[in-house]
Amino acid sequence: MVDRRCLNLGFGQGFLQLMLEEGAEVVAEQELAGAPEGEIDRSLEGSMGCSLDDFAGCRSATILASDITRPSPTHLLLPPLIRRLKALDIASFKVVFGLGTHRRMTDDEVNRLLQGSINLPHMQHDPGKCIYLGETSRTTPVEINETVASSDLIIATGNIEYHYYAGYSGGAKAVLPGVSSERSVIRNHELMRDPLSATGRLDSPVRQDMEEAAGIAGLDYILNVVLNGRNEIVQAVAGDYIKAHRSGAATVDRMYRRTVKPAEIVVTCAGGRPKDLNLFQAQKALDNAKNAALPGGSIILVAECCEGLGHPVFERWASEAGSAEQCWERFGREYEFGGHKAAFLAKESLEHHLILVSALPSKRAEMCFFSPAKTLHQALELARVRQGRDARMLVMPHGNLTLAVAD
Repeated sequence: MVDRRCLNLGFGQGFLQLMLEEGAEVVAEQELAGAPEGEIDRSLEGSMGCSLDDFAGCRSATILASDITRPSPTHLLLPPLIRRLKALDIASFKVVFGLGTHRRMTDDEVNRLLQGSINLPHMQHDPGKCIYLGETSRTTPVEINETVASSDLIIATGNIEYHYYAGYSGGAKAVLPGVSSERSVIRNHELMRDPLSATGRLDSPVRQDMEEAAGIAGLDYILNVVLNGRNEIVQAVAGDYIKAHRSGAATVDRMYRRTVKPAEIVVTCAGGRPKDLNLFQAQKALDNAKNAALPGGSIILVAECCEGLGHPVFERWASEAGSAEQCWERFGREYEFGGHKAAFLAKESLEHHLILVSALPSKRAEMCFFSPAKTLHQALELARVRQGRDARMLVMPHGNLTLAVAD
């Protein structure tokens, strides 16, 4: 933690200026520099738990790749991977974009992801074309893309970062939800109702279920990267989908997990555009900050939200809720993707005083369980009235990246 007199907090394409009062603390990430050139090749040569050489003799390979909603540098991961597959005389391979239940990508989006690898055989996942392979111990059906399931070798690429109910992205997540049926995805996502399904938890039931499903599906190998805030590759990890993933997760923690003494007032920033285009995305910064606030404390979320709430189901659940208690109770008996965001905000509003500095109309902010504020000064005044003039304050200028953990 460092003290600074003035901070610029990202807000849309600009920023809001926060003058720090005496005693206010800044919870800052400690990002690593980008790795030297050749990091991906080094990770493939030093695979953890298993090596690509172990799969010599395989005739076909499927490479799972992230869709356009993720920052994974697919165009950098594919060339060294393909070279090694060809060296093993694996001539039949296909890139499968793991859409999960997301929309299909445009041709331009596919071109952006593949770049110089655009001529590789590739396809987008169709959740309606899956085959049943079994079910996990949590009764999630394992229904996987037919092309992927029929491959001799399944390799998953992607990036590892914090995820608000799977604990971390990357690893087995490329299989479930990446190339799974809608029925599989819904059942797995229902597990987010478990309190352990939280940011930065490797014991998240959602992640454990994903990893069990990946084992049933036959995920053989992963190539994942950890990125810093400038989207530079800090570390590449390759090998077994558990061992390699854990190494990457430890690097994420090293950069972004911060132990704090909880305070009465916490200011968290979603990071400006594109992270704060809508409240659906910006909620991540609030989730990362919740453990930094004392019970009953005030959390100020700075997020422009120029595109509104960002998800029709989120908006419907918020508008249909007669109260925060009612919304959270609904989530306990009913699951609908998008509704979970409304439920999470409702739950948080029962534990903390939530204030939103945004471009949203006041009634929209209130509908989502926030006290609205048009300026940072107004938000701080609301918090001070609630918490007292002598209340301690923590500031998370990059709340979208940094995870606060209570001391």
